[in-house]
Amino acid sequence: MTTTDAPRRQAVLDRAQAEGRLPSVVGALSHAGELTWHGVAGDAGAVDAQYRIGSITKTLTAVLVLQCRDDGLLDLDDPLSRHLPGSGYGAATIRTLLGHASGMQAEPVGPWWERSPGVDLPALLAANDGSGQVLPAGVAFHYSNLAFALLGEVVSRCRGASWTDLVQDRLLTPLGMSRTGYQPTGEHAQGYSVGHFAGTLTREPHEDTGAMAPAGQLWSTLADLARWVDFLAVGHPEILSAATLTEMSEPAPFPEYGLGLRRLAAGGRLLIGHTGSMPGFQACAFVDRGTREGGIVLANATTGLRSDQIALDLLAGQDPYDGERWSPSYEVPERARELLGLWFWGNTAHELRWTNQQLELRTLQPAELSDRFVIEPDRIRGVEGYLLGETLQVRRAGDGSVDSWECATFRFTRTPYDA
Repeated sequence: MTTTDAPRRQAVLDRAQAEGRLPSVVGALSHAGELTWHGVAGDAGAVDAQYRIGSITKTLTAVLVLQCRDDGLLDLDDPLSRHLPGSGYGAATIRTLLGHASGMQAEPVGPWWERSPGVDLPALLAANDGSGQVLPAGVAFHYSNLAFALLGEVVSRCRGASWTDLVQDRLLTPLGMSRTGYQPTGEHAQGYSVGHFAGTLTREPHEDTGAMAPAGQLWSTLADLARWVDFLAVGHPEILSAATLTEMSEPAPFPEYGLGLRRLAAGGRLLIGHTGSMPGFQACAFVDRGTREGGIVLANATTGLRSDQIALDLLAGQDPYDGERWSPSYEVPERARELLGLWFWGNTAHELRWTNQQLELRTLQPAELSDRFVIEPDRIRGVEGYLLGETLQVRRAGDGSVDSWECATFRFTRTPYDA
C-alpha cells in the first residue's frame, strides 16, 4: 500500500465512526500476517488494545473441530449424539452444526446469554432439549450460536481438555497470539451501548459466557487477528493444512458460510473470516486467501458498525471523509431532552436526536438527516436543512409537558394526525 492510500483507509474508519456513532473504532490492513496499515477513529481507541471479538471466536472453534477430524477423532457426518450423549439435538451432524444448516434455534433457552452470566454445560443441555428446533436440517441457512457451544464441548471431549486450554495450547501459542484470550488483560476497551435519542453511553457488562464461550467469548487485537486471518489463508504445520482450510472455505452447503467460516464475495474477490458482536462490541476479520490481504475492524459499541461490509470498504478505500466525527453526549440540556424521541408530521414518522450538541431531525423513510437545530438562550434555531434560520416553537399541555412542536408551520405530534 502506498502512502497516498492511507487517507482512503482512514476515511472508512472516520465515516463508520460518525455514521455509526461509535465511541471508538480501530482498523487495519494486513498482508502475510503483518499489519500494513492501521488507524483509529473516535475517543480512546488504541491499535494495540483488546476488544471483544464475539463470533470471530467461532472460527477458532471450527478449526479445533477440523483438527479432530484430521486426527481421526471424529467424522463430520457423525451425529452429535456420538460425541455428546444427552443433547436434545443428538441427530444433528457435526457438518450441519459447522455450516449453520442443522435447523436448531439461533439462541439458547434462558436469559439473553450475551448480557447475563453464563451457565455450565449441564444447565445448558437441560434447558435446550431439542424442542427449540425451528427448521428441518439442511433446508436453509439459519445461524445458531447454540450450535457452536455444543461443538466446543465436542472438541473438549475428543481431546480430554477444556475448550479454553485447547484454544490456548493448539491455536494461540503456535501462532504467537499473546494478546488473545478468554478475558481481557492489560489495555482493553470498555464496551458501550449508545442511547438512541440522547447519544449517551451505557457501560455494557463484560460477562463470562460459560458454556456458550465457544460461540463468542474471546478478546483480541488488530495484530493478533492479522496473524489469525493469515493462518486461515495459508495454514500452519502445527495447526491445520491449507487443504483443510480450503475445504472449510467452500459452501457448506449454503453460499454465505463454509465450515465455520463466513464467505464474502464482492468485486470479483472472495473473503473468508467472520464478523462478531457482543454487548458493547462489534468486529470483523476477513482475508483474501489468494493475496493474503486481510481487513480487520474492531469497535466498542453494541450496534452501528456495518460488519458485513466494512472489511470490503477498508480493502478498497473510500474518498476522504469531510464530515464531523461523532462524540458521545455527557450532558443533555433539559430543553433538548424533553423533545427527544419519535414524532409524526401527519402520518410520516421522524425522530429528534441529540448529536454533537445539536438537535437532529431525521426522517425514518427514507432514513436520512433533514434538519439541525441549536439551543439558544431565547429560542431553538434551525442551522441546517430546509428549516435553516427558522424557530422551533414548543407547544405544551396544561400540565406543562410537551404536547407538540411547530417550525415554519410544520406541526409535529407524538401520534399520527393527532387532532
